[in-house]
Amino acid sequence: MSPAKFPRLSVVMPVHNALPHLDAAVESILRQTFHDFSFIILDDASTDGSGEVLRQWAKQDRRIRLLETPAQLGPALSSQQVAKAATTPLVARMDADDLSHPERLEQQLEVFDCYPEAGVVASLCDFIDTKGRIVRRPQRWRLAKRSAGVPFAHGTMMYRRDIFDEVGGYRNEAAYWEDQDIVTRMAALAPVMVIPRALYQYRFSRTSTRLASDHHLVEQAVDLMYRSRARIAENRPFDDLLDSLPNPSAKLDPRVFISLGSVELWAGMRPRLFKRLVTRGELRANFRTASALIWTAWASLEPVSLRLFIRTLLIARNLRARIFVGSKEPVEWVVLKGIERKAPGVPIGRSTRECVRDEPPRATVRSAQS
Repeated sequence: MSPAKFPRLSVVMPVHNALPHLDAAVESILRQTFHDFSFIILDDASTDGSGEVLRQWAKQDRRIRLLETPAQLGPALSSQQVAKAATTPLVARMDADDLSHPERLEQQLEVFDCYPEAGVVASLCDFIDTKGRIVRRPQRWRLAKRSAGVPFAHGTMMYRRDIFDEVGGYRNEAAYWEDQDIVTRMAALAPVMVIPRALYQYRFSRTSTRLASDHHLVEQAVDLMYRSRARIAENRPFDDLLDSLPNPSAKLDPRVFISLGSVELWAGMRPRLFKRLVTRGELRANFRTASALIWTAWASLEPVSLRLFIRTLLIARNLRARIFVGSKEPVEWVVLKGIERKAPGVPIGRSTRECVRDEPPRATVRSAQS
């Protein structure tokens, strides 16, 4: 049983209509400094030529195992199918329009070696636009406080397969926020460690699943996410919310329109969601409503100045977070109010073990199309 035949790690990536960024995403995994892994890719009935591109990659690198579906499964079920195809002890997630730093896998494995009790190891990320330009820096401030919102991108996850199997994997009832759902359930079983540096580049794009899907369904899904987070903040279960049928006429949490508009804003678009917020939002005399009204109006009228304001705000938050979160050692993401679980964690915002090397030089991945 040679290590090459039975690797320790699998990388899994669901794909649906991921052109023109697919080549760069695949290449960023194949050029990792750690190379003993299986790369399992699921083409979820793409119609833009992604399948043909993936077949060419599979011919070039025998680490790639390509799966194809005859009909589209959607974001949650495609994530579940490709993840279930992995049989290695550790599994890394990758998204089809993003980029991984060349040392991403190597450094995440080092954290697992140092924290064998961890269930998930993730990292922060830079945020890029369709041209690969960085539009936002890592949000280190999210690690300096307890929060029900997962502070890292889905594609940065590396997790233990036994923890994934124990929680039952992805749930279709949580489609469009399936990453938030599964990480929350994993955190109930084992620590979720985050490397507080950008080992990943998350791309804001017009081909984003949330933008390319039916907006009524996506709005209802994101509203369900916020209602579930409220339960988590109260240390209450939320499974019953997933079992209930959505009410198409129900008013939505105003934050839904900020969340969806943010994808358009950072992709360089002009979000026009103010009227929809007024029509569909659950508007009350509170800060949540006021901030959503201001945000959506500002995004529609002056998206450039809104992006500048948000960048300035994030810089200030990250500067404050330096008091609690360094730039080297991994820290644990802690759900609001804490949870009892099988494995112990480490104090929020702190780590007592030196596991990760100094910050690597920034690296970009050249697209195979260039």
